Amino acid sequence: MLRGKHIVVGISGGIAAYKTPLLIRLLIKAGAEVRVCATRHALNFVTELTLQTLSGYDVYTDMFNRHGYNVEHISLAQWADLVIVAPATANIIGKMACGIGDDELSTLLLATRCPVLIAPAMNTNMLHHPSVENNLSTLRSRQGIYLMPSPMGALACDTEGDGRMAEPEQIFSQADRLLEPQTLQGVRIMLTVGPTKEPIDPVRYISNHSTGKMGYAIATLAAKRGAQVTVLSGEVAPQIRQQAELCDVIDTPDAQTMYHEAVSRFSQADVAILCAAVADYTPAHVATEKIKRKSGENLILELQPTQDIAARLGELKKPQQLMVGFALETQDEMANAQKKLQHKNLDMIVLNSLRDEGAGFGFDTNKVSLIYADHTTDLPLMQKTQVAEHLLDAIAQLLAQHEDMHHQRS
Repeated sequence: MLRGKHIVVGISGGIAAYKTPLLIRLLIKAGAEVRVCATRHALNFVTELTLQTLSGYDVYTDMFNRHGYNVEHISLAQWADLVIVAPATANIIGKMACGIGDDELSTLLLATRCPVLIAPAMNTNMLHHPSVENNLSTLRSRQGIYLMPSPMGALACDTEGDGRMAEPEQIFSQADRLLEPQTLQGVRIMLTVGPTKEPIDPVRYISNHSTGKMGYAIATLAAKRGAQVTVLSGEVAPQIRQQAELCDVIDTPDAQTMYHEAVSRFSQADVAILCAAVADYTPAHVATEKIKRKSGENLILELQPTQDIAARLGELKKPQQLMVGFALETQDEMANAQKKLQHKNLDMIVLNSLRDEGAGFGFDTNKVSLIYADHTTDLPLMQKTQVAEHLLDAIAQLLAQHEDMHHQRS
């Protein structure tokens, strides 16, 4: 949730500063506005021109070289939604822990009241010096300060050990999580995601075109908003699955396995989001050997219905639980979705249509309608990550309504 956010990237004097321009690029690409504050020593490792070109703004380096009439370390601290210090050397960590402000970056860090994300980077022996360990412990104890781990690996001093700066992508992900509103803090969410594959024989199966992109976008964002997320996942591409690093992912390759896991786990969920493209039919008999082609002969498969996950969960649903279903129709879309909403005891159903260009399977965009018992909200074509934002906002509102009703009854 970095679009429109104000982020200050602080750089102190360590060799890992060469990685910081990539972090700046990632933040700006995500829609954030970035200002850079660098120590004098940091500019020995990365040039001021590089940082200025990437951010689009002058670099803040000197307390006495103002870019206007504001007291810059104060105005910049007030402007920021998040401050990232990457790399954070032992020196700047010590200053933060002891409340020392003797340059632009250290005074900015004293003045800021927004969250501060620190990515330590130094030699292993320095990292584990008692003074540095005490300073890190002090920072961990302070509200609003978050420390990235220092992973193991090769260091610039030709040694191996911990003390490396976290990779820019990892710092970016943590920044994204810190700025995501915690509207689902502690909510237990179970999602079904992706396609199911129904085996015909050891080689072949019946499936559909689902990629899991929509479901994983929802799962990833829900976790960032503080939810405890369990994903029951059909087979999806590794690059899609790896997005859900904060979620508990359970492999459910076929409809029967997904049904069993969903039913057994539903009682522990506050919200179930049924996003998977589950097969309606599965082969009645699965061949133990590959079915051989017979020239000139048709092959007839006998299919039997799968167990309906949404219908069964609707029967088990307790008054305090929410259920959100998905529907993809090619005809009578609204009428069919509203029937599903009612018959399967859903609180909301998300209607997809294959009639809209850029929506449906395989795209990064989608166009959906959020259908409730008493009204419908139509969303325009947008990124699936944005659809996830709207859906989770709606779920948070439904949870708040449920809580209000509970208080009124009690």
